[in-house]
Amino acid sequence: MSNIADTIDAQATPGIDPKTMSIIVTKGTLDWAYPPFILATTAAAMGLQVSMFFTFYGLPLLHKELDLKISSLGNPAMKMPVMGMHMGLPNIVSAIPGVDAAASKMMKNLMKKKGVASISELRELAVEAEVRLIACQMTMGLFEYSTDDMIDGIELGGAATYIEAATQSHINLFI
Repeated sequence: MSNIADTIDAQATPGIDPKTMSIIVTKGTLDWAYPPFILATTAAAMGLQVSMFFTFYGLPLLHKELDLKISSLGNPAMKMPVMGMHMGLPNIVSAIPGVDAAASKMMKNLMKKKGVASISELRELAVEAEVRLIACQMTMGLFEYSTDDMIDGIELGGAATYIEAATQSHINLFI
């Protein structure tokens, strides 16, 4: 692990802490929820200070109650292991009622079977690792969410809050 830390130090930008990361989270489906939380918790475990800014459809990932689903529409890369092979769904099949629910259930079962942490578990890890979770204040108002809908430990902020975090971060990701 020290090799990674040494590499980060060597690539540092003057005036910016090389052990910082910001992530803007814009999508809230089950499959899109994993990358930001996996990257944030991994970076935090490696000693980086991490900020996550949740806006638009990523904001519901901060809801107390998660009801994450997959949208198979427009996702031709989504091929699920079925009967010993990988099968994709033609986009037209996504128009059939219940297909997204079935795909979501299949994905959740597969993840559980393979021992992949749930989004709730990854989110708890992020809170424990003191990842800064910022809920977009404009999106909160736009979608009529209240802080009562959200998990404890978040902060409210707007675009300026994210820009401030991003300009002080060595690594910036848009997911």
